[in-house]
Amino acid sequence: MFGQGLFEELLRVNADMIRKSISNLFVALLVFAASQIITTQVFGAEPDNISFDYKDYAKVLKSYVNDTGMVDYRKLKAKPKELNAFVTAIAKLDPKRVAKWSEKEKIAFWLNAYNSLTLKVIIDNYPIKSSFFKSRVYPKNSIRQISGVWTKKKFMVMGKKLTIGHIEHEILRKNFKEPAIHMAMVCAAMSCPPLRNEPYSAEKLDLQLADQSKKFLSDPKKFKVGNNTLHLSPILKWFAKDFLKTDDKGKDSFAGYKGEKAAVLRFIVKHLKEDDKKWLNYKQRQKIKYLKYDWSLNEQHKKTKR
Repeated sequence: MFGQGLFEELLRVNADMIRKSISNLFVALLVFAASQIITTQVFGAEPDNISFDYKDYAKVLKSYVNDTGMVDYRKLKAKPKELNAFVTAIAKLDPKRVAKWSEKEKIAFWLNAYNSLTLKVIIDNYPIKSSFFKSRVYPKNSIRQISGVWTKKKFMVMGKKLTIGHIEHEILRKNFKEPAIHMAMVCAAMSCPPLRNEPYSAEKLDLQLADQSKKFLSDPKKFKVGNNTLHLSPILKWFAKDFLKTDDKGKDSFAGYKGEKAAVLRFIVKHLKEDDKKWLNYKQRQKIKYLKYDWSLNEQHKKTKR
């Protein structure tokens, strides 16, 4: 009888231990699930292996940006729901998640952030009110009329307050060796690169940047050749040193040029149309002149009814 009682007691103790283990496991699962819900609500987080969701931003670009990169700011201001949703999403994004992304994912994200926040600052100030003094230098319908647009106006990105200028100079230019970003960042001006009507993505980034470069250099307002003179966009002067980062010094030597200017010319030649390439003379120094920068707003205009 004593042995049987001991056996029964052992069974009871083991059963209690099993129940407690199951109970503890259940509690642990509940805590884990709750933490995931809280993380998602606070940071808008998804599993690390899932790309960031650009669907709201994609809808904005598809709806309000045409094939030439012009923006319908009037309609976007009237219906900003998707743009505001995307701006909120990048504000809540968990930086720990971004740290695990590939370099291309990061470049694509920051390009989309820069361009979307530029759209946001325009519609927040649309129609743009011009300053008497600034209008002596810049067009009345220009982003340059918005005070502190790149240095003072701040937006939440991954829980931090950042300016658009900080994103450009301290993140995209500083952290990545990719000069083609200058063919993709759009400052809402006519002399900027055209705004692409799709988001940038890691999977297509190389093709998208190459396409942007070709489009930029096929616009005579940004690049043209003739009479032994290259007429370049001022962008290629302002940020010339960035083109040294990936410069292939062993190819396409241009007579009389080295350093930054040579790097810019070697970048250009990779993306020129064949008709423009034939004007380049590698053995004779060609003059370089910089075109006037048009700061007018990259805005779609209503078609006049006949």
